[in-house]
Amino acid sequence: MKSASIPSLRVDPELRQAAEAVLREGESLSSFMEQSLRDQVTRRQLQHEFLARGLASRDEARRTGEYFEAASVHAELRGMLTKSPSGKAKR
Repeated sequence: MKSASIPSLRVDPELRQAAEAVLREGESLSSFMEQSLRDQVTRRQLQHEFLARGLASRDEARRTGEYFEAASVHAELRGMLTKSPSGKAKR
C-alpha cells in the first residue's frame, strides 16, 4: 500500500513554537504530528466503541427491565479500584 499525504496545516506561530519545544531528541515535527494524528484517531475509535457499548447496554436494560442503582455500581467499582491483582487493598 502506498503512503498518502495529509493536507498541510496552517497554525499560529505560537502553536508551532510550542510543538517544537516539546519534541524529543531526534523527533521531527512531522513525526510528532503523525503520532498525534494516530493517537487522536485511536482515541476517537475508542470513544465510538464506548458509546456503542453504552447504547447497547441501555437497550438491553430496556429489553430485560434489569437495572442497577448507580450507588451500587459505584461502590463495586470503588472496591475494584482499591484492590491490587493479589486482592490486597492498595495504599
